[in-house]
Amino acid sequence: MAGGVVVLSDGPAADYGGGLTLSVFMTCLVAASGGLIFGYDIGISGGVSEMEPFLKRFFPHILKRMAEAKGNDYCVYDSQALAAFTSSLYVAAAAASLVASRVTRALGRQAIMLLGGALFFSGAALTGAAVNLSMLIVGRMLLGFGVGFTNQVLHQLFLAASAPLQDDFVIASS
Repeated sequence: MAGGVVVLSDGPAADYGGGLTLSVFMTCLVAASGGLIFGYDIGISGGVSEMEPFLKRFFPHILKRMAEAKGNDYCVYDSQALAAFTSSLYVAAAAASLVASRVTRALGRQAIMLLGGALFFSGAALTGAAVNLSMLIVGRMLLGFGVGFTNQVLHQLFLAASAPLQDDFVIASS
């Protein structure tokens, strides 16, 4: 569960001015898109995997099993191909997050955000244009790599952009 802290201030920071600037807007947009990329897919892939046109094109054996099913609906979706479709994004995201810190150190945060965005875009394009299950799974893996790289950097980027300046910190001595 996410949590947050609200800190009361005496007024706007001297260097900020209190207005909505392009920099503040872009920082908020990038921070929101990281959660959106990952969270959106969880809801979409579950709903899409039950749609008849999707099943007819990529998983006709499941659609046939649904027509024959009498009673237990859980066995209808018993398919390794469907499991590969669903989990390919998450496995790829986990794999990318394992190497993302080293790549980030070598290339920098901005390059990783651009790389993650390009991977996510190409994965979305490939998934949208998929004509068979292999294209669908490779596209989802590209989406996963994009999610893994951007989530590695996103939290650091958001914290760095929203943290107060170094001069604003007061260190209490004991």
